[in-house]
Amino acid sequence: MRIHWLATATLTLAVGGTGAAADGRAPQPHAEALIRSQIATYARAVDAADSRLASTVWATTPEVSFIHPLGHEHGWEAIKVNVFQRLMGETFSERKLTVKDVRVQVLGDAAWAEFYWDFAAKFRRDGSPIETHGRETQVYARVGHEWRLVHVHYSGMPVTGERQGF
Repeated sequence: MRIHWLATATLTLAVGGTGAAADGRAPQPHAEALIRSQIATYARAVDAADSRLASTVWATTPEVSFIHPLGHEHGWEAIKVNVFQRLMGETFSERKLTVKDVRVQVLGDAAWAEFYWDFAAKFRRDGSPIETHGRETQVYARVGHEWRLVHVHYSGMPVTGERQGF
């Protein structure tokens, strides 16, 4: 499956689609629950810095992408190495990602989830703690009977002060 197709299908459905898959298949009745389960597995993969577990959530193709404050990863191999192995595994000795306020929107074979998160960890080099909070959008594609993560974009919490956030 190509990301180009996913982007086209998502935009088509978002601006006027019916919610049915482009090939006429009926929407998957438990899609939202399946995607929520994938999000829970994603959080466990972050907690364990486990790229093998993460590969059960992600589409492991060159077209996937991950935008985060430290960079922009293209392809599963870059996400596996730079996010799960280096950032999560080598930077932190302990990690806990808590996901909350999840909203899922399913449109045919494409879906997205939005949520807020809290991340608590300890730096491997000196054991000092860090706690961050943010929000994330995840884009999923239905591949056969599975939902696979194809894009993540995350950022910090909104800034609300005067003349901030522009």
